[in-house]
Amino acid sequence: MRIYLEFDYRRVNCKHCQAVRQEFIPWLSNSKRVTQRFAREIGRMCREVSVARVAAMHNLTWGQVRRLEMIYMKELVEKHPPLKRLRVIGIDEVSIKKGHRYAIVVADMDQQRPIWMSTTLGRDKEQMDEFYKELDGKQRNNIKLAVMDMWKPFRNSLRDHAPQAEIIYDKFHVLGHLNTAIDLLRRQEYKRASEKDRKFIKGQRYTLLSREANLNLKGRESLNILLKANKRLNKAYILKESFAQLWDYDDPVKARQFFDNWKSQLRWSRLKPYHDFVDLIERHWHGVVSYCHPDHKVSLGFMEGLINKIRVIQRRSFGIQNLGYLKLKIITSFIKDQPL
Repeated sequence: MRIYLEFDYRRVNCKHCQAVRQEFIPWLSNSKRVTQRFAREIGRMCREVSVARVAAMHNLTWGQVRRLEMIYMKELVEKHPPLKRLRVIGIDEVSIKKGHRYAIVVADMDQQRPIWMSTTLGRDKEQMDEFYKELDGKQRNNIKLAVMDMWKPFRNSLRDHAPQAEIIYDKFHVLGHLNTAIDLLRRQEYKRASEKDRKFIKGQRYTLLSREANLNLKGRESLNILLKANKRLNKAYILKESFAQLWDYDDPVKARQFFDNWKSQLRWSRLKPYHDFVDLIERHWHGVVSYCHPDHKVSLGFMEGLINKIRVIQRRSFGIQNLGYLKLKIITSFIKDQPL
């Protein structure tokens, strides 16, 4: 039920500044049209359902709910500022528009919450530099680890602003390159195979990309038939399954021995996509093996979970074009707010 409350402000003439000051009403929201309790309740509801749904439930316009949610999110960010001593940061990009238009997201890996997002589209060094420019010299010097993918602008920006930080290449991005290699090999084998053998390869893309433990009974049966019919794909799949063991090592020396043994199994093979993958790992080995250091054990899956949550926020809102609004939605999505 819509209720109207009428009251009078006190206005005071200040003798020191020669200005008229208006009384501060502690229970009134910044919008001056609703109470703080109501504004906070609207903001909390927008964390769970769409703005249009909240507007319909409370007989408000879409714009009114949007403004109240913005006020709520800004207050929430002010109450829960990021840590001043950043130790481990995670860097990734999220798709905003079609045509490979991205925004950069940075997270505090110790707190496991996003702390910054670029408000200009792009994932070049210029956009990444904006994050470091917002930090003071002491904060930049405190950064010890940076989790990222192999995107060169991210690495160059870190080297310019925080050269003391060690790079850890995200495990899931590395395995993504390996999945790309086995998928390319599948296409090559399909073109090379005869018409009789193509039926075993056709339609098995996601079967090869999935881990055997995650397949159902039908998927495992299809995988076994495929691997028996094609020796190259059989060898490629076994190597793909075993490569994830690299991140189980706590000693960089033992991790290197494992990789050398894994690489030696490609000798005399015709798996060209895998040879290209090995060259990629060799060029970025320092950042890959950095995770195997005992002091560098961080949650590598958090950034992937964060990107998935951002996609859920975008789908629920049918796409968000205002980057400032999306930035607040992302940062506050990991802040727990206690109800009144």
